[in-house]
Amino acid sequence: MATEYRLLNRVSFPSDLKKLSREDLLILAEELRQFIIDSVSKNPGHLGANLGVVELTIALHYVFDTPYDKIIWDVGHQAYGHKILTGRRDRFYTNRKYGGISGFPKMSESEYDAFGTGHSSTSISAALGMAVAANKKGENRQVVAVIGDGALTAGLAFEGLNNAGIQKSNLLVILNDNNMSIDPNVGTLKEYLLDITTSRTYNRIKDEIWNMLGKIGKLGPNARSFVAQLDAGLKSTILDRSNLFEGLNFRYFGPIDGHDLLHLIDVLDDLKKLPGPKLLHCRTIKGKGYKYAEENQTKFHSPGKFNKETGEIIEASLPGSPPQYSKVFGETMIELAKLNNKICGITPAMSSGCALDLMMKEFPDRTFDVGIAEQHAVTFSAGLATQGFIPYCNIYSSFLQRAYDQIIHDVAIQNLHVVFCIDRSGLVGTDGPTHHGFFDISFMRNIPNMIVCAPMDEIELRNMLYTAQTSRINSPISIRYPRGSGINTDWKKPFEEIEIGKARMITDGEDIAVLSFGHPGNFVVKAVEILRKENIYPAHYDMRFVSPLDTETLHHVFKKFRKILTVEDGMLKGGFGSAIIEFMSDNGYHAEVRRLGIPNYFVEHGTQEELIAECGFDTDGIIRNIRELVSTINNSKEMNFVEKIRNVTIRRKKKIS
Repeated sequence: MATEYRLLNRVSFPSDLKKLSREDLLILAEELRQFIIDSVSKNPGHLGANLGVVELTIALHYVFDTPYDKIIWDVGHQAYGHKILTGRRDRFYTNRKYGGISGFPKMSESEYDAFGTGHSSTSISAALGMAVAANKKGENRQVVAVIGDGALTAGLAFEGLNNAGIQKSNLLVILNDNNMSIDPNVGTLKEYLLDITTSRTYNRIKDEIWNMLGKIGKLGPNARSFVAQLDAGLKSTILDRSNLFEGLNFRYFGPIDGHDLLHLIDVLDDLKKLPGPKLLHCRTIKGKGYKYAEENQTKFHSPGKFNKETGEIIEASLPGSPPQYSKVFGETMIELAKLNNKICGITPAMSSGCALDLMMKEFPDRTFDVGIAEQHAVTFSAGLATQGFIPYCNIYSSFLQRAYDQIIHDVAIQNLHVVFCIDRSGLVGTDGPTHHGFFDISFMRNIPNMIVCAPMDEIELRNMLYTAQTSRINSPISIRYPRGSGINTDWKKPFEEIEIGKARMITDGEDIAVLSFGHPGNFVVKAVEILRKENIYPAHYDMRFVSPLDTETLHHVFKKFRKILTVEDGMLKGGFGSAIIEFMSDNGYHAEVRRLGIPNYFVEHGTQEELIAECGFDTDGIIRNIRELVSTINNSKEMNFVEKIRNVTIRRKKKIS
């Protein structure tokens, strides 16, 4: 710990926080903010969201009795201050590192982490469950859900609000309103919150109501109830759309300045004495207190390493390196949109993350950011497809899980031409198990009508995106690709249509066949190069499609080889390797098939290289498995040779006798 953190050094747990004076809390807020900047500049993570809730974090732990009282952070990437104040300050340098603490709240990591929140919009539902449980157990427990305004755009958040309003449970929802998720927020909810925030008449009367609440609060709960009703009535009169939360039976308070720490403490102290569902609207600034993060909120959401003095981002990749797959997608979409005016781009609040912002700038009328609403994104795409448009619906693999019902019912059953561009497939790295794209191979390949493919490199990605909009395709298609870079710097080749369900042979060989799906095929290429120097010659096939499978190629492989290795960056259960075994069984072949991929457990966080090595499908893992399989072949050949010699010897002895 640095010596300049005079007060932060003294705070290991919230109980230490409560020993400080109110004036010291203001100094602590500056130290905590600086500690986060120092840490994240060296050890990359989420910056802007955490700087925006420093005061709110301190106020919550100062007012409430955690961990008995429950605080749920939504989305969890804003919980760094919470982690630092709850026993993990001295371990924070391990944040998001292999074997270190998680970048998100994690129940198994700390009793202060009330609920795991890697995905957005879950806090209200989870908090309501905890509040109802407290009622049933007779516990006087406070439950607080801190939800970002971006997270409030998802349907699950409204489902939670709707149900919470009819309960008698002691639930406080804090709306952290900074007008940002990763990119600027979209939709009418943003405008609605702006209406509340900018109404001068309402805010003047609101301040008077808060003062009145403080003065007559000592008269008891009836007085508080009266003031709350007065507040609601005035809001309904002054703001013609102010009944959104009140209509859901929440007592609405705010908006207030989320950076006024001492006022926050007073307000929270008052609210915890009011029973039933309540919503506190806090206005905050994402990146607060760090000039560069305030000026460029999207860039400093998760900036990587940066110079904290100048704000300069330290680029992880060297000039001339292969591009990110997401960049290839984004630039290719512009080319395709110019070729085909029926193409549209859809993303659920990840326009910059998936690089669809490039198309958005050039074709704003054909690119749609629908907010954090994956289910809506899929069905909205389906609606476009019914009218002859070709929607490219780009959703991270982990987030696509939320829309599985819509994929089946609204797209696949109706056999609509929607192109699912599945970014961040496989192991994503330091975000950890909530963000890994483990499951999309398994859950997409079993859907009728669905074409499922994965490119081995950037050029194949371009060609698959091109093929997806051709007249030959009249069904849904999913194209998965990983986080990170490919292998080609010269990738902008002329488009070529790919035959659906057709694999390609990368290297011919003998004794063993390696079947790869997607980017891990590049690990196989390196492994084959190394093994050939040892006089081991595997055959390598880039299968490209898991649905439909290239049955012609597979018949050839199973007739020629008795040892087969499959390589994928998805869950082994039900994945690409399973599809190969199913083919073998269905067609009466007999071979030893060994599968490499992601085992049946939730892989934790770390660099992609560390996690791929842990799962065993990196280049070294592939080499090791090929050697073992070839060794058994050679041993078998030696045994057969010895057996033949022995049989010849026996026959000769019989002849002589």
